[in-house]
Amino acid sequence: MAKLAFIGLGVMGFPMAGHLARAGHQVTVFNRTREKAERWRERFGGKVAESPRKAAEGAELVFTCVGRDQDLREVSYGEQGLLAGLAPGALFVDHTTASAEVARELAQACRERGAGFVDAPVSGGQSGAEEGRLTIMCGGQAEDFARAEPILRAYGRQVVHMGPTGSGQLTKMVNQIAIAGLLQALAEAIHFAQRAGLDTDRVYEVISKGAAQSWQMDHRWHTMVRREFAFGFAVDWMRKDLDILLQEARRNGASLPVTALVDQFYRLIQDRGGGRLDTSSLILHLVENAER
Repeated sequence: MAKLAFIGLGVMGFPMAGHLARAGHQVTVFNRTREKAERWRERFGGKVAESPRKAAEGAELVFTCVGRDQDLREVSYGEQGLLAGLAPGALFVDHTTASAEVARELAQACRERGAGFVDAPVSGGQSGAEEGRLTIMCGGQAEDFARAEPILRAYGRQVVHMGPTGSGQLTKMVNQIAIAGLLQALAEAIHFAQRAGLDTDRVYEVISKGAAQSWQMDHRWHTMVRREFAFGFAVDWMRKDLDILLQEARRNGASLPVTALVDQFYRLIQDRGGGRLDTSSLILHLVENAER
């Protein structure tokens, strides 16, 4: 059993920290909205800290799961930031989907304090977090990963060391590129089937057993047909992720024309007030165009 800190109790962090507590670890949490941290304590026990620094003090591993690079810096730096409370020999594990740049920056800050760092973005959505079946892509030194891995198994179905610091974030970018393209293709397939007058249930029964099958098809085909978009991963968050990876592509010279186009389709969803809809809401743009 380990003494842990978990900072950031959003739709992902709340259940992830809960799995750590249920595994028997001593967990102290911090969330910028204190009420959510208190709800977590009522459900899972543990302690609530007044600041990231207080949460990190005495912790063997400190986990973060916040929104953006700037959010990550805000909880990490400063007099009340977690780095101020991070002890030599401790390990900082970041689950935020952020840039590889900020991962390298924080790894250096940890090294200066005699601590370790692992960038560990996740895939699997809210349901994966709640069920403890996330895929976790990790970057960092091998010894730091080896130390984190057994604890990450509390909510990670697949926990893989991808390489040096930043490799976890770069792998998550690959994941988001693939998802963006899949969702656009799925939206177009459903839209075409409906315009052609086909029975979409029967279409799914046939094509989901062949080469077109994917997780997105199995989990989002029927909800997209019904125009149901109240799921965990919102358009706003996808656009944040796409912005990060498109910036990285400009740095490394990768050509991502389809991803850049899908990013603009998501912008149109945001413009119509759909920023909090699930990423499968891409189909709305197609339907609106057809109806004009």
